[in-house]
Amino acid sequence: MLADISKRKVGTDWPHFLGVNRDSKSTETGILTEWPNKGLKVIWEMELGPSYGIGSIAKGRYYQFDRVDDEEVLYCLNAETGKVLWKESYEEQYTDLYGYDSGPRCSPIIDGNRVYTLGVAGKLRCYNATDGELIWHRDTTKEFGVIQNFFGVGSTPAIEGDLLIAMIGGSPAADASLPPGALDQVSGDGSGIVAFDKFSGEIKYKISDELASYASIQLATIDDQRWGFSFSRGGLIGFSPTSGKVHFQFPWRARTLESVNASTPVVIKNQIFISETYGPGSTLLSVKDNKYEIDWQDIDRTRDKIMQTHWNTTVHVDGYLYGCSGRHTQNAELRCVELATGNVMWSVPDLTRCSLTYVDGHFVVLGEYGHMFMFKPNPKEFVPVTGDAVKQGDDVLLPLRPTHDLRYPCWAAPVISHGLMYVRGKGSVMCLELIPEKG
Repeated sequence: MLADISKRKVGTDWPHFLGVNRDSKSTETGILTEWPNKGLKVIWEMELGPSYGIGSIAKGRYYQFDRVDDEEVLYCLNAETGKVLWKESYEEQYTDLYGYDSGPRCSPIIDGNRVYTLGVAGKLRCYNATDGELIWHRDTTKEFGVIQNFFGVGSTPAIEGDLLIAMIGGSPAADASLPPGALDQVSGDGSGIVAFDKFSGEIKYKISDELASYASIQLATIDDQRWGFSFSRGGLIGFSPTSGKVHFQFPWRARTLESVNASTPVVIKNQIFISETYGPGSTLLSVKDNKYEIDWQDIDRTRDKIMQTHWNTTVHVDGYLYGCSGRHTQNAELRCVELATGNVMWSVPDLTRCSLTYVDGHFVVLGEYGHMFMFKPNPKEFVPVTGDAVKQGDDVLLPLRPTHDLRYPCWAAPVISHGLMYVRGKGSVMCLELIPEKG
């Protein structure tokens, strides 16, 4: 097992994307709700290369996946001091088709004394979490004939028992000559989702002809049955994460070739909420007897959608969904939507695209230009509590200077562990003190 080196004993780990329960929520309490004018205390800061993903935390260690020159690098840091404990790297020549940063998008996955990474070009690796020794690795792009996606690989895998489940989206050998991004010509070959033995890397099952997208694998228990959900390129796949049996496929994607599904499914009891920003918008499904029913959905071919999340994931609190709706900075709105009906309770424009993390009865919001603020969930109105958002009448004003000089793009939601909050932007990750230590 991974030895605990943390000195801050109160709190919980954040071992993978979206937290312990994959719901963007922290169970920690005692947060600062009155922030100093200069912002929260900066504990440490680390320079990063061209990448987008946020790190993961376990046993006092912070794991950050990054790119430096022509290498992808996994760093292991002391989560409380920022001291680099070890790093491991390998060559990577990936270049983004649309000129975005060419580093990894996925967060590390920590499981016991192992940490897993899935690189921007599909290199899947398992390391010893204590010292960084490589345990096993697979090049999923080569093995499964993956045609380069628009923005590389960006779906973080998930651990279920002894399995590591990843969205792969492979193609037959006949498609090998297709150019990168030609997804309208690509065929699936039954490797849309692949489960690997987490100890050895051995393939345990392959399912679905769907191509990969950018939403991460979701896991849940519904009516005492384990479920896996993959919001793949063509829509939502509901399957057994242990056997790989596909229970249903629900088509949901935009007609535009360059569209992606990037928002991770949100599970509330037996309901699944999915959303995208390029076309159809959002829908709420109910799962029963291995089938789905549509509770509500956005109306096709209308501009007025309930919710259109881009790369951020909506958070559910007390019967309401909170998230950022909008494809572009200029049209993005922070919204509250009633889960049962799909009614939009309120919308706040001009906050840019943003990501939310829920903690101690509050939402911490990180905007893509580095501004941060908090608000309390309230379906009746938007009321900012602290930080950079100032409400004057119907207007919400943001500072000209981003908090703590985080630089655009800040596209990863804040991560909270043992009283510390980790946020990142272009070229850096910061550790801030959100919950002061007592005594």
